[in-house]
Amino acid sequence: MQIGVYGAGYLGTVVSACLADFGTPVSCCHPDSSQMVAMAQGSVPFHEKNLTEVIKRNVRSGRLAYSTDIESFARKAQVIFLAEDSPQHLTDLAIRIARAAAKPPILSLVTPVPVGTASAIAQRIIEAGLRATIVSQPMFFTSGCAIEDFNWPDRIILGTDSNEAVLALKQIFHSLVMRGVPVIVTNHETAELVRESATAFVATKISFINELASLCEHVNADAVSLALALGLDKKIAPRCLQPGAGMGGLFAESDMDSLADLAQRNGVSLKILSAAREVNHGLADQVIEKISKCVQSVQNKDVGILGLAFKPNTNSVAGSSSMRLAKNLIAQGARVRAYDPVALPDARLELNGSVYYCESPYAAAEGVDALVVGTGWPEFRALDFNRIKQMLRRPLIVDTKNLLDSVRLRAMGFEYVGVGRG
Repeated sequence: MQIGVYGAGYLGTVVSACLADFGTPVSCCHPDSSQMVAMAQGSVPFHEKNLTEVIKRNVRSGRLAYSTDIESFARKAQVIFLAEDSPQHLTDLAIRIARAAAKPPILSLVTPVPVGTASAIAQRIIEAGLRATIVSQPMFFTSGCAIEDFNWPDRIILGTDSNEAVLALKQIFHSLVMRGVPVIVTNHETAELVRESATAFVATKISFINELASLCEHVNADAVSLALALGLDKKIAPRCLQPGAGMGGLFAESDMDSLADLAQRNGVSLKILSAAREVNHGLADQVIEKISKCVQSVQNKDVGILGLAFKPNTNSVAGSSSMRLAKNLIAQGARVRAYDPVALPDARLELNGSVYYCESPYAAAEGVDALVVGTGWPEFRALDFNRIKQMLRRPLIVDTKNLLDSVRLRAMGFEYVGVGRG
């Protein structure tokens, strides 16, 4: 079966590479010829662990090809995954593909879309006198481990009433189905709502543990041990229950915005979602309060930030608590120095010249009043803290991810401040 993937952003690049890794011929299409050439050469415009290796392996084997000819692409592929990062022009794209296809195609919508989008596209295709089967297929990737998420998903969601489409997609994902990954077949609207609801639920879970972390600081409890104990309860589970980890990512805010808008339009009040978002957005202010408590005020102080990506193993700064922290520090009169292993180019686009960007974590620590761990990059654990102590104006480390060994650092003479820890 010839498979097509339309999209050259984050989703399209990951989906096309991973599908080809199943052993099936895949054609990835997008009109940007320079981007298609770069992809074919293994040059990915963002950082995602192991993705470049997967692309190169499948291009060499002939299973993964890149094209700019949408008409030829539509004629050859029986199943096409629409995997643009944005739903803009998605309807026009579906109609164009349906018109060019040799026979009615199966169009799987991977792009994050508001509830009602798939049904609206299906209706527009009918009104245009064309035929195509639309499937809502949300995929759940976490930046930095998207390859693992694709190959080891918790479930496969198929929003469609077409048995033919279900059989075709089960054939494509045969290795996952045979491994026992659950396949949930439902209607378009439910499938679309699953994605937004999952994002909102994770945000709620993260916000809950962060509120408890604040309580821990007042009652001499340890939030890390608390999270471990809660996570061992099978009704709760440990994933996304680490204090200090704010909710972020390429699609997180848009998912929650879309869900909140859907509720508002239908006269439904989602109080828990609103509270979770409020807590999530307030984490940066809490970090500034911690710093201010130690140095009196951040105004005219120098602060170093280690990590600007919203999580390790990605260059994405979308929804990053470190980025919010940098902006809030600057707004309150602080001078900010920052380092990140891969996210500095993206951070520069958003922060402009308001931050001094450093080429190493040691440069970020040079002469600052406080050093903040903003992203949980594992390499920060292995830093030479004797060297860092000599470089800091004040030996203060604020660890927003509880990444470092607090006992060791305090024994070395550091003033260590974690999240929810005594």
